Amino acid sequence: MKGRGDYDPATFRPLTFFDAVPRFIEALDTPRRYLERCLENIEAREPVVRAWAALNLAGAREAADAATRRYAQGAPLSPIDGMPIGIKDLFETRDMPTQMGCEAYAGNQTGRDAPVVRALREAGAVVLGKTVTTELGMSHPGPTTNPFNPRHTPGGSSSGSGAAVGAGMVPAAIGSQVGGSIIRPASYCANHALKPTLGALNRGERLGLSQAVLGTHAGCPEDMWLVAIEVARRTGGDPGYPGLFGPFETPQPVRPQRLIVMETESWKSVDSASHEAFARLLAQLGEQGVEVVRRSDSLLVESFEQSIAQAKAICGAISSYELRWSTRELEERHPGKVSARMLARMHGGQALGIDGYRLRLQQREEARRRQAAVAPLADAMISLSSPGPAPEWLGDVPGQPLAATPTGDYGFNAATSMLGAPAVSVPLLAVNGMPLGVQIVGQPHEDARAVGIARWMAAALQPVRIDA
Repeated sequence: MKGRGDYDPATFRPLTFFDAVPRFIEALDTPRRYLERCLENIEAREPVVRAWAALNLAGAREAADAATRRYAQGAPLSPIDGMPIGIKDLFETRDMPTQMGCEAYAGNQTGRDAPVVRALREAGAVVLGKTVTTELGMSHPGPTTNPFNPRHTPGGSSSGSGAAVGAGMVPAAIGSQVGGSIIRPASYCANHALKPTLGALNRGERLGLSQAVLGTHAGCPEDMWLVAIEVARRTGGDPGYPGLFGPFETPQPVRPQRLIVMETESWKSVDSASHEAFARLLAQLGEQGVEVVRRSDSLLVESFEQSIAQAKAICGAISSYELRWSTRELEERHPGKVSARMLARMHGGQALGIDGYRLRLQQREEARRRQAAVAPLADAMISLSSPGPAPEWLGDVPGQPLAATPTGDYGFNAATSMLGAPAVSVPLLAVNGMPLGVQIVGQPHEDARAVGIARWMAAALQPVRIDA
């Protein structure tokens, strides 16, 4: 039986930062005191949650003191000046190791900052530490547990980022996604999260994966957006991409007129309680005058659903093929220090071959065309962020085959990853005391619009809790 948690979206109070800034300006609080409260919570919860791969306490305190002085002088660098933030341990930091959840990179210290980290420092954010990632950002899990029940997974690959925010250790953290690595942990850990349009934020060293995108986890939509846009102002997008579009302030709530329900291939895997929770939320949309369009209502929507019916296989094949050389080289240099799961992906990528890769790319492009075809039908799409709350995960069983999905089913995320579309997760549901997110999916480059719709939903709809 699945364990229960104590999460209720109607009463849960996440850690936020944007609303602390006025107190800094009025000298009623300081970034240093804010940081110390975060550190107290880390000390209390980290022994169980295990969200952090490394912490730089001295550097964080120094940065918080500098932010405190700037506020005292009336000269903060940005709206996120003084914000403690976690960095997924796939991205380089000059003052901490970048070990990528992989034994082969133990102690790896590059002395460099990734573009996202440099941008955050320039904005005055307090880079507190590196959050745990699954191995190389793929499927082999790290030690992190779910902040609402340690018997459950926090999701992956941004395990530590999702858990650190859900546990109230930091108000925001950087994650990344190739298949489901931002939105699924957000769903499991009660985060607001933005997986932006492909290429919207400069990936730096992650450019070897054609679907990789970095995004933000946060306790509220304001912090989520402000971190993303402050990074975008300084780094732009990936080479050849125009970067994140949108205002420098958090987009205002926008009531949609029509939303398409995106089912995905994992719709059949949704448990009855999660179905009921989602149905109640959709009913509230109807009461608010929002028309809900399903695949049975439109041949174009049905055609779109058919194009994403193999999204997990498409994403898995593309990423495995693109990783095959780097994984092989890593295993040759560090034999025995790459997991069996990662080696299986390598072999799958090698077996796919160039023709198989080309076919998967064609399927991805066709799905993108069919998403564009439904754009005139609605303001955005709505879906669950995961097929249900976080499943139990206590580790692989010795002598048994490796679990196929130790960090959960990413079917509701693979589609948006292959589409390159923006997705915003909102923590509006709870099933058996565990979080379950709802995502708004926009057309490419309509990130701000998706955030506005998500903000409207969070304000206008009542959270739904189901205890089965």
